[in-house]
Amino acid sequence: MTETARGPAAYFPSIEKKYGRPIAEWKANIRASPLTKHMELVSWLKAEHGLGHGHANALVAHTLAEDSGK
Repeated sequence: MTETARGPAAYFPSIEKKYGRPIAEWKANIRASPLTKHMELVSWLKAEHGLGHGHANALVAHTLAEDSGK
């Protein structure tokens, strides 16, 4: 049986399908950004890359949690 992703990761398949880029690429872009605050990064993804709020929020939340070791 495959485990269903929960939390922000549950959005990853639809993000990859809708925007045509792998999650690793989105995370690399977030990490390369000079921005560090959650909502700044969400706003940047929305404005510069055309992501919807939920998708941008999921990517930022998951990436920042990974980087903080949570």
